[in-house]
Amino acid sequence: MIIGLLTAVAASACYGTGSVLQAVGSRKSARQEAAAASTSGVTQHGGPSLSSTAKAAVTWEFMVGTVLDFIGFGLGALAARLLPLFLSQTVISANLVITAVLSIKLLGIRLTRPEWASIAVVCSALVLLATAAGPEGGGHTPIAGHWWLLAASIAVIGGGTLIVRLMGGRAAILAGLLSGLGFGALGVGVRVLNGVEPFNLSSLLGDPALYAILIAGIGGMYLHTVALQIGSVNGATAALVVGETVVPGILGVLWLGDSSRPGFAWVAVLGFVVAVAGAVAVAWFGEPEAEAVPATAGGTHSPDGPLPEDGSAPGDDAQQPSQSLAGNRAGS
Repeated sequence: MIIGLLTAVAASACYGTGSVLQAVGSRKSARQEAAAASTSGVTQHGGPSLSSTAKAAVTWEFMVGTVLDFIGFGLGALAARLLPLFLSQTVISANLVITAVLSIKLLGIRLTRPEWASIAVVCSALVLLATAAGPEGGGHTPIAGHWWLLAASIAVIGGGTLIVRLMGGRAAILAGLLSGLGFGALGVGVRVLNGVEPFNLSSLLGDPALYAILIAGIGGMYLHTVALQIGSVNGATAALVVGETVVPGILGVLWLGDSSRPGFAWVAVLGFVVAVAGAVAVAWFGEPEAEAVPATAGGTHSPDGPLPEDGSAPGDDAQQPSQSLAGNRAGS
């Protein structure tokens, strides 16, 4: 249990740090698109185009963040096999706390007292969950369930990508939620994957859960990138928290046999609900999104102020005023 918890905490730290670095890269790319007065950076519905998302993915900040995500994935996969899903996924989703704290330095924001209080609530809820968690259930399930997991992953990522592109700039929260569902499916897939213990390559390659993991993981990363480009870091990540914890936690109990310690079921339920609510509250208590400033003849503007000629983020200047984490938007 201790090794599993430490692994989940390390995965959370990697994911949280990676999210902030990805946000920095996404915003830098979006501001450069705006500075160039590019019309190819958005779709006709106002969302980021595939080329715009690809440009965000090749900034050094985003690449380092992606490497941390892969490390976090490996650690999270191990945690999902060592802990009940309602505990491992919730601890990993607490990366929102890491995101909030690191964003003070890297994104130049200032957290409000309610946001700090919400972070304290999340941490307290994680203590409740760790106290109440019992042994994880088995990972052996009928192969039909693996096919259903693959079908659900395709539906969430494929259908979700289409809907998000049609909704454009209004889809930030939905994109975050769908990316969370993708990462949740990834966690479930890792838990039920055949051919791991003992290792059997043919069994591993023949398991539909393996392909569900690949589709859900890659698709979830893409949708999270889109959410970071068009919405607030907190809003996108809070929606991701809900998708990544609630569904896998329920499936872990109902399908995989995860359980709490005898007599501690109510503590586990309370900790789970409070953790998710606290994570969402971090975004809820953030300042409202800044309104975009129309472009003028003197140059292109973003919600954070005039864009420099080199397209760099105004927030990179240490003299820029701090903003709430939920109020720091990507340029459009």
